[in-house]
Amino acid sequence: MTALFALATALLWGLADFGGGLLTRRMPALTVVVASQTIAVVVLGAIVIATGGWSEAGPQLWYAVAAGVVGPVAMLCFYKALALGPMGVVSPLGSLGVVVPVSVGLLIGDRPGLLQFAGIGVAIVGVVLAGGPELRGAPVQRQAVLLTLVAAFGFGSVMALIAEASSTLTGLFLALFVQRVTNVVVGGGALYVSVKRGGRALPEGGGMKVVWAALPALAFVGLADVAANGTYSIAAQNGPVTVAAVLANLYPVVTALAARGVLKERLRAVQAAGAGLALVGTVLLATG
Repeated sequence: MTALFALATALLWGLADFGGGLLTRRMPALTVVVASQTIAVVVLGAIVIATGGWSEAGPQLWYAVAAGVVGPVAMLCFYKALALGPMGVVSPLGSLGVVVPVSVGLLIGDRPGLLQFAGIGVAIVGVVLAGGPELRGAPVQRQAVLLTLVAAFGFGSVMALIAEASSTLTGLFLALFVQRVTNVVVGGGALYVSVKRGGRALPEGGGMKVVWAALPALAFVGLADVAANGTYSIAAQNGPVTVAAVLANLYPVVTALAARGVLKERLRAVQAAGAGLALVGTVLLATG
């Protein structure tokens, strides 16, 4: 059960990242974040009302609020790091956030078996390599590395926080709703500040028409991200957090494969090797 939901998380996050990456080629990144999360808020709000999720309100929702604050900050740091580049270094470093939920799992008593420990190590190496790290000839600004590490810590913290935000399915819907509302508030505030400083909220050469045309894609990105948070929470609550976190963090492999299939991007040898190692690590984790 844990492996199944964690792998579903990797699939959903990988596709959401791929879709978000495509959208940011046509419109500002902050606009993509705010618009996609607003759609998620509307859908989750309807689900919470339909399931009576409000009855699950309690102090644990502060974990969801914290996740909603940390998430956009981590994403903004990540986008800034990607702008400073090179992407081949920034992207793999971003996946190191898996260390946070794995450490939390070990602290709360998770004790994976020998095969699972081996799988964790192999999978993490595979994920880093699947990002296609540029090992030579790529000068990296110190600020880019620092921002990427902050983003990685933020991504990992969101995983740890959302896993603590609920203990029931209806409570999970409410926690995800609260998280997304916070995302929109924080992201919207950042977008407002960006516009006040001369940034753009709408795409050039199309404005709102481009945004309206992209609504289906924005909905997919927002809802896939929400679903990934939900499946990860279920995976972490029904099995070792260490296993759930590592399997969920295979999402860069999914993103790379999607780019290969849709955009015909060629995988470098190091990426192919990383994908293979990630698969081996997955098998070890699932069977250990």
